[in-house]
Amino acid sequence: MATTPITSPRTSPIAYQVPLRLDRRGAPHRYLLKNVGDEPLRGLSFSLLGAGLMKASPPLLLAPGQEVRLGIRGATLPLTAVLVVRWFRPNGDEYLWRVSF
Repeated sequence: MATTPITSPRTSPIAYQVPLRLDRRGAPHRYLLKNVGDEPLRGLSFSLLGAGLMKASPPLLLAPGQEVRLGIRGATLPLTAVLVVRWFRPNGDEYLWRVSF
C-alpha cells in the first residue's frame, strides 16, 4: 500500500535567537530592553512573577533598534522574582522569554 503525505514538512531554522538584549547597568531599579533583531516585535508585554513591583503598561510595538525602559523594584529580586517577556513575530508566532535578575 502506498502512502501520500497530506502536507509537506515545514522547513524552518532549528532555533530562533531571542531578539532582545537586557541592559542591567541601571539595576536594581532600572532595566533597558532593546530589540537587537531585524523584525518588529508586536504585542510586547511584561509580567513580573514573585516579590517585586513593576508598573503595568499596554502591549507595545518595538521596532528594530528601539528600546523600552522598565522600572522594577524589589529588595530580593535575584532570589524571589522572574521577569517574563512576551511578544509576537510578524508571522504571528508567540514567544516567551524568562529573565532572571
